[in-house]
Amino acid sequence: MEELLEILESFHPEVDYETEDGLIDKKIFDSFDIVSIVGELMDHFDVEINAEHMVPENFNSAEAIWNLIERLQDE
Repeated sequence: MEELLEILESFHPEVDYETEDGLIDKKIFDSFDIVSIVGELMDHFDVEINAEHMVPENFNSAEAIWNLIERLQDE
């Protein structure tokens, strides 16, 4: 999870990722951020994030993103 937080902080260091649960809903992340973050996650965690995974529920919080990464690593 620490590695994920470092990646996210490189995009928006002003956000408290440990408590924020509206990264998409509050428009903290825009579409360009998501595309960039997904690329970083796929490279760093060696997972394949497809269009079916690109839903707000998977990206609204660091915890949700981490859960997605863990699910994809288990596949």
